[in-house]
Amino acid sequence: MLGEKKLREIAGRVFSQAGAAQAEALFVDFDLALTRFARNAIHQNVSERHATLTVRLLSGKRAGVSSTSDLSPEGVRRAVEAALATTRVVPENPALPGLPAPAPVSSAKAYVARTARQGPEERARQAAVIIRKAEERGLEAAGAVSVRATEYAVVNSHGLFARHRATAADVMAVVRSDTSSGYADRVDMDIGRIDVEAVADEAVQGAERGRNPAPIEPGVYEVVLAPYAVSDILDFLGWTGFSAQAVQEKRSFLTGRLGQKVMGDNVTIWDDGLDPTGIPMTFDFEGVPKQRVDFIVDGVAKGACYDSYTAAKEGRASTGHAIPPFDAYGPFPTNLFMKSGPSAEGPDDLVRPVKRGLLVTRFWYTRTVHPLTVEVTGMTRDGTFLIENGEVTRPVRNLRFTQSYVDALNHVNSIGRETRLVRTAWSVNRIPALRIGAWLFNGATEY
Repeated sequence: MLGEKKLREIAGRVFSQAGAAQAEALFVDFDLALTRFARNAIHQNVSERHATLTVRLLSGKRAGVSSTSDLSPEGVRRAVEAALATTRVVPENPALPGLPAPAPVSSAKAYVARTARQGPEERARQAAVIIRKAEERGLEAAGAVSVRATEYAVVNSHGLFARHRATAADVMAVVRSDTSSGYADRVDMDIGRIDVEAVADEAVQGAERGRNPAPIEPGVYEVVLAPYAVSDILDFLGWTGFSAQAVQEKRSFLTGRLGQKVMGDNVTIWDDGLDPTGIPMTFDFEGVPKQRVDFIVDGVAKGACYDSYTAAKEGRASTGHAIPPFDAYGPFPTNLFMKSGPSAEGPDDLVRPVKRGLLVTRFWYTRTVHPLTVEVTGMTRDGTFLIENGEVTRPVRNLRFTQSYVDALNHVNSIGRETRLVRTAWSVNRIPALRIGAWLFNGATEY
């Protein structure tokens, strides 16, 4: 990690060279190690250390941004000059606020030393557990064991200094037979809390259970969605709907509906960067402390997440959800949670009431069709099963769907009591399994 002394030293160079402009230095420093396996053999073992500095300068109502991985004095100078050059040519933005002022940042334990120092031999032993269990059943395993240690820091010329360290470990496996595949994934800030045996067993059992899938007609089915599939729902709600920028630009399903019922009474969704059951991040990429934001409470739309720019448009405070300044998506939730169900709702309880429906492990190749309804098209993957009279009876071939995720969450019949931390492209979601009364499958596959 760069450490506080080095961070302040580099930021000082940025400020001294920025002149009269307001200046912000964003640092992201990560150490990533990965062991990947396929066809029951390790084929890749890599590690990467990468540190970047993103300079944001505000001159009047103009902003310039530049990024570099060269943290030498010369590299910093070039980055500042590039950002200054941009401020001279971009149009003025009357809505541009100043950089955030310092504010107290809560502490949260997110760094686990044994995750950060895990070596290739330990990762190989964990991969070997999955490979061995697949080989014992005549199956092929692929996947990865990865660990990551990251240091985030934001320093600006108003005196703001925020620094956070975090670790994340991920063990993922796909186990295949000639006609099926099973999937399992576990993520945690502490590698010691990941049960690799359980990952292997889940993926192996999924592959065995899914052998020789039968064709099934497309149509509307009641579904039981595993947490991997539910996580995709939260991802798209976050992408398309929970950002204040999306609401302000009238492309969110929340636009004009705050305070109204938009989902079922049993649906509550929020973002909380300080919750220790996720992977905490105490401030955003502007250095603003993260706040819990309730998006949906008992089915009612309650709010969106803000960065400084979108908050200034409404004369309110940022909720601490800014993303790096190069991205144009606006504020974004990165620590999503969905409220679990009552204590009686175990996995079997979700399946038991279903007369005829489908059990879905996860979705893939999902894409937005219509953002205002969060209508999404995609496919099932790694285990789709027919449910008849309360029992899982046989595997079926994968299906393509086109379904409004908002509408689906208006038909949640029951929610699992257990939640699972599921990785996304940028962070993690903690979610339960769901039983949903109607899901439109509009196409079949040959596998």
